[in-house]
Amino acid sequence: MSIWNWEVLAIQSLKLLFITHPPMNTLKKIFADRPFPRTPFDIADLPISGIAIDNRVVKPGDVFVAMRGGTTDGHDYIQSAIDNGASAVIGKRDLTGLSVPYIRIENPRHALTFLAASFYNWPGRVLTVIGVTGTDGKTTTSNLIYKILIAAGIKAGMISTVNAVIGDEILDTGFHVTTPDAHDVQRYLAQMVEAGLTHVVLETTSHGWAQHRVDACEFDIGVVTNITHEHMDEHGSYENYRAAKARLFSSLELTKEKPSGNPRLAVFNRDDRSFEFLDSFIKTRKINYGLQDSADVRAEDAKYASSGVEFTAASNDFRVEVKSGLVGAYNVSNCLAALTATIYGLGIDPQTAAQGIASLGGIPGRMEAINLGQDFTAIVDFAHTPNALKSALEAARKMTKGRVIVVFGSAGLRDKEKRRMMAETSMELADLSVLTAEDPRIESLDGILEEMAAGARAKGGREGKTFWRVPDRGEAIKFALRLAKEGDLVVSCGKGHEQSMCFGRTEYLWDDRTAMRAALADFLGIAGEKMPYLPTRDKTEEEWLK
Repeated sequence: MSIWNWEVLAIQSLKLLFITHPPMNTLKKIFADRPFPRTPFDIADLPISGIAIDNRVVKPGDVFVAMRGGTTDGHDYIQSAIDNGASAVIGKRDLTGLSVPYIRIENPRHALTFLAASFYNWPGRVLTVIGVTGTDGKTTTSNLIYKILIAAGIKAGMISTVNAVIGDEILDTGFHVTTPDAHDVQRYLAQMVEAGLTHVVLETTSHGWAQHRVDACEFDIGVVTNITHEHMDEHGSYENYRAAKARLFSSLELTKEKPSGNPRLAVFNRDDRSFEFLDSFIKTRKINYGLQDSADVRAEDAKYASSGVEFTAASNDFRVEVKSGLVGAYNVSNCLAALTATIYGLGIDPQTAAQGIASLGGIPGRMEAINLGQDFTAIVDFAHTPNALKSALEAARKMTKGRVIVVFGSAGLRDKEKRRMMAETSMELADLSVLTAEDPRIESLDGILEEMAAGARAKGGREGKTFWRVPDRGEAIKFALRLAKEGDLVVSCGKGHEQSMCFGRTEYLWDDRTAMRAALADFLGIAGEKMPYLPTRDKTEEEWLK
């Protein structure tokens, strides 16, 4: 029997053990194998049925992990969790007198990821785990890698900020983009093991790393797309943000050996400002990709069109022609990242990898065209950072000989510098800009729009001539369509695939694609979808801020 067959047999045996003999989970057991200080007292050998961080979803027998969040503190809901059946509670506060065992530890959030991994029998130690992070392009690159794995005949799953794909099952991972919580990640991984999958592509955010949500995932390959200006409100500085992203690479050093092997490969962008830092930071095997000749894996003879991109992917080891329906130079970079990770990390044939890339038709809300018969192009894109907006507008410019009209906003309670930067970018690269709402939360939308308008004016923008403020996003999209002439391109940026928008403390159902279709139907005078409701339609700012 070949070495490969022995490896396959070992993996199958581990899976069979996992599925047919699930561990007897007790509080004591899930605390037994964790890389943080033990509590100063014995842990009860108490059977547990699950782990919850939301008191409202606690089921009888669950362990409730109380954590402090941005606006709420789980410790305030401990009694509610007990009333719902929690058999034990883990928290940071010094508490006594509870009717169930209480375990006090210094960092419950950090502990959660390892407790969840132990509860689900460490699925990351069975799967080959490919992690993808970066400011922009994470979801696209994750999907490209997933398609390559499928083209190679590998049984793979994927956890992205859009959904989790487990065999034929697609699970929604939430309204807003972020890495799922640690216990959800481990549950998805366990379901993949049970489904007989061997590989998983896991998209991770800086929040996910900063909050230790993926620390116990046992990564084998790490991919960073780029590290640009984003989340300065959360991390405080670019250096801190970069360090959070870099934890994907340092985690490769900690991954335990697996029956399937452990590539320990770091893949990073030669063209990005983070390159020099990451090149010196990475301690495992590493390889870079990029559009320049000095990259280890590079793109040659790139051709850009409204229908997609074509280029030759080249290195010292291979050359392969690549075609993709994705548009823009930034998607050439995403394709190179996926090719590099799978060819050098997993030994997949370059031609097979190119076939996998070609098989990806598109990503929901990523430069997604909406066509109801209008004589101009209408697109929805997720670009919500200065760099992503720049890339989207540059791609849009190559897709039309007409004018580029952009609709976008900037989120409340997030990095305020982005507001100016994105408006400046739109003045430089778009012909006309419509400034509107994007999750203002409890901030003043009028105030956000004024900050954006100031950035536009600083770059020579003229209000009422080259840019406008339209607070209601649905009306903003309608307004942009009325500006459009034959051959122009209208792109609505910032929401993409997301399914809600936050005003005050309320999430309102919202989908930019639905909104664009509704606006187009209204513009063309044909039957169509109804425009989703936002409070800016009929409420004052004072009313929805309450």
